[in-house]
Amino acid sequence: MSSHAGPAVPEAAPPRRSARASFAAAIATSLEWYDFFIYSTAAALVFNTTFFATDDAVVSALSSFATVAVGFVARPVGGAVAGALGDRHGRKPVLVGAISLMAVATSLIGCVPNTEAVWPAPALLVILRLCQGLAVGAQWSSAVLVATENAPAHLRGFYGSFAQLGVPIGAVLGNVVFLIATAASSAEAFSSWVWRIPFWISLVMLPIAFAIHRFLAETPEFEAAAARAAARPEVEVRRSVFVEAVRRNPGAILTAAGANTAGVVLFQVTVAGSVQFVTTYLGMDRTSALTWVLVACALMMPLVPLFGRLSDRFGRRLIFGLGAAAMMVWGVPMWLLIPASGPDRIWPFALAVIGAAVAMSLQTGTQGTLIAELFPPEVRSSGASLGYQTAGIVGGFGPFVTVALIDGDSANAWRVGALVAVLAMASLVCLQLIIRRRYHSTSEHVASDETDVVTAS
Repeated sequence: MSSHAGPAVPEAAPPRRSARASFAAAIATSLEWYDFFIYSTAAALVFNTTFFATDDAVVSALSSFATVAVGFVARPVGGAVAGALGDRHGRKPVLVGAISLMAVATSLIGCVPNTEAVWPAPALLVILRLCQGLAVGAQWSSAVLVATENAPAHLRGFYGSFAQLGVPIGAVLGNVVFLIATAASSAEAFSSWVWRIPFWISLVMLPIAFAIHRFLAETPEFEAAAARAAARPEVEVRRSVFVEAVRRNPGAILTAAGANTAGVVLFQVTVAGSVQFVTTYLGMDRTSALTWVLVACALMMPLVPLFGRLSDRFGRRLIFGLGAAAMMVWGVPMWLLIPASGPDRIWPFALAVIGAAVAMSLQTGTQGTLIAELFPPEVRSSGASLGYQTAGIVGGFGPFVTVALIDGDSANAWRVGALVAVLAMASLVCLQLIIRRRYHSTSEHVASDETDVVTAS
């Protein structure tokens, strides 16, 4: 045994530290996703007239939702940069930096003047949306790893789900704020300036970032990996962490991305695409649509940790696979129910989005831990970021594709459901191809000595 073998073994985090880390991850991701999702809501409700007004409602909606997709395109870039930094310098500083960037970018979106006042306003909007994408791409892997790497091995699914819990909590917060804004103002005031208030609220994230920096410790697994790197500097300098992650784990990255795409698409067409559809084509008021999206997201809040815990008991791939199967089965019925809705017929829309919430929860509660477990600690932040955020490139175009597929005719809504079903089938295929590695950290060489094993459900 070499003299530096001892530091390579991470110590188990005490329960209080695990709980603190999971709570910090949940708070951080909730606020990050709040900021990211309020943009989608604003794009569905107001940006088409505030920044992209034309004589053609379809063109205005497409332009508005195209800027939503810009944020998703930027996510893999943020994930790659932050992943490399996280593997080199730690999970915590990257998480703090991502939170700060998101707070500044989102608050500035609320300051962008209308196109009528300043003609380059859409360009400013796109630049700030890019910054949002970089920030959320950077925070995801850091938050997931802060939660999972501080958790006991038999509860990693449960604790890891708290980072994923930020997705529905962020959506709930965003919808609540917009519901209050629409209820407390006239339509003219909302379109003029009230929509900006939800963006300004994001400044509350800055003291949260400071608190995480001040009180949260680095993860034991990163500290052990850093100790191994310090003991073998000649190995670590040969290539960048990013290149090493891609070179050693291309199959894991690609299959993780493919497995997660359906869930990202379904979430976006549920919280943004469906709202735009029912308010534009079916005459449903914004309050009703946002209320039922809020209810669906609130339902996900207890389901996400529940399914995360079940993944500890029955396996990640089983629970994740059930989610993909549910999306495949529910996709077309969901988008047959939504066009059957109307101002006096809300229940089909409500049933559609609630069914989607249950299906998404199965994957949301397990995907963070599932993806993190595919990579060794030395490149885990980079690999997990690339796998998850690459799925966002396709998923971010969900609302845009929804408008394009429907093309102004509500009878075409079933096409959106068919797209979700096809992507869910692809998710199941990728799940079968996922390369599983098991990293027990029992010696300094465990990551390099283990071999890839392809497992089937």
